[in-house]
Amino acid sequence: MNAQIRRQIMERLRAERPDPESELIHHNPFELLIAVMLSAQATDKSVNQVTPALFAAMPTPEAMAQKTPEEIEPYIKTIGLYRNKAKHAAGIARALVERFGGEVPQTLEELTSLPGVGEKTAKVVLNVAFGKPYIPVDTHIFRVCERTGLVTAKTANECSEKLEKSLPKEFLLGAHHWILLHGRYCCTARKPHCSQCPIEEFCHWTGKTTL
Repeated sequence: MNAQIRRQIMERLRAERPDPESELIHHNPFELLIAVMLSAQATDKSVNQVTPALFAAMPTPEAMAQKTPEEIEPYIKTIGLYRNKAKHAAGIARALVERFGGEVPQTLEELTSLPGVGEKTAKVVLNVAFGKPYIPVDTHIFRVCERTGLVTAKTANECSEKLEKSLPKEFLLGAHHWILLHGRYCCTARKPHCSQCPIEEFCHWTGKTTL
C-alpha cells in the first residue's frame, strides 16, 4: 500500500470519529495503567464494571501497594485470569512506590519493566495518558490492518512498529483509537459492516460483502 492511500484511509477514519477517547474509565495515569493491564483477554465493559470499587478502595499506588494479591482478588474476580492480574496489580503498585516515587513512568522501557506490563499496555498508557505518538495494537487493529493491507505483519508488535513508521506524523497520536474503534464497531470479526465502511474502496479483503 502506498503512502497516498494510507493517508486517505487515515483521513476517513479521523473524520468518522474526530475526537476519540479510551473506553476504559479512568481519572489518572495510575488508574489507566491498572485498567489496561486488567483488560488483557477481557472486554473494556467488564473492566469498567470492577474498577470503580477497586479504585475507591485503593485509589493510589501507595494504597494498592499495601494490599496482598488475595486482598485485591475479590474486586476483580469477574475478570478472566483474575488471580494473575491481582498479583500484577500488587506488583505494579509496589514497583511504582519503590522505584518511581508513586508516579507512573513515561518511557516504554520503564513501563515494560513493571510486572505484567507488556509493550501493548505500555504504549496505551503512553498514548492515552501522556499524549505520546505510539500505536499499540490489539486484535481489532491487527484485524483491520490485515484485512485492508494498511500494513502487513505477523505479530502485534511488528504491526505496531510498522504503523508508527509508515503513517504520516499528523495521524500518529490518534491512530490507535481511530483504527481500534473502526475495528470494534465496523470491521468486526464476525459479520463486518462492509456496506457502511468509509474505507471499503481501499480494502482488498476477499471476505468482504457490500450487499
